[in-house]
Amino acid sequence: MLWTDTLEIAEKLFNTLPDVDPKTIRFTDLRKWVLDLDGFEDDPNKCGERILEAIQLAWIDEYA
Repeated sequence: MLWTDTLEIAEKLFNTLPDVDPKTIRFTDLRKWVLDLDGFEDDPNKCGERILEAIQLAWIDEYA
């Protein structure tokens, strides 16, 4: 899984952290959670605010 796999990441976060409201998270926490996901293999340094925002928005869609 890569940073650009935003939908897959959002689904895994939704399943892994069901009690977390994605509207209230900090990007620092989101980045750590993504890096800790099983199957995530991308370079941690390739992540920026735009990618984290896209993941957060996809997660909000899953959460709703």
